[in-house]
Amino acid sequence: MEVSNYLERIAMNDIEAFNELYNLINNNIYSFALSILKNNEDALDVTQEVFITIYHNAFKYQNQNKPMAWILTITKNIAYNKIKSNKKTINVDEIEFISKPNHDDKILIEYLLNNLNDDERNIVILHAMNGFKFHEIAKILDLKITTTLSKYHRAIKKLKELTKEGKNE
Repeated sequence: MEVSNYLERIAMNDIEAFNELYNLINNNIYSFALSILKNNEDALDVTQEVFITIYHNAFKYQNQNKPMAWILTITKNIAYNKIKSNKKTINVDEIEFISKPNHDDKILIEYLLNNLNDDERNIVILHAMNGFKFHEIAKILDLKITTTLSKYHRAIKKLKELTKEGKNE
């Protein structure tokens, strides 16, 4: 079932649809919030708040075949409101992966992601881990498509350079 169908049902106070939507997308919401906040507890709080917002505002969703963009925009806004002045780093153990990386891979992924700036990290995670298209990412992060693409390519170049450095050591 499409996410927009769940939103329509939630707008009609269908609790079962809400639970199904939660089970379907909570890992995506959590991963995106974690990429912004870099803290497990904060990401969990934001995930919970996003679903509360969805429940109370599903009736406001204007179906433009972009329900995940709408939900991830809510996530981004709530996460940015939660950001504190101190910088934190990503803990790879807190990210949901399709297949579980081994310990060495986790260390490498954590190192690589923490060497990207916030926009680069968010774009890479949304594209590579959540499968979003660049125009969708641009809308979610409120960036121009050209900016999104250049930041993505810059991030990939940076990641390649970092992995080359690791091989040369």
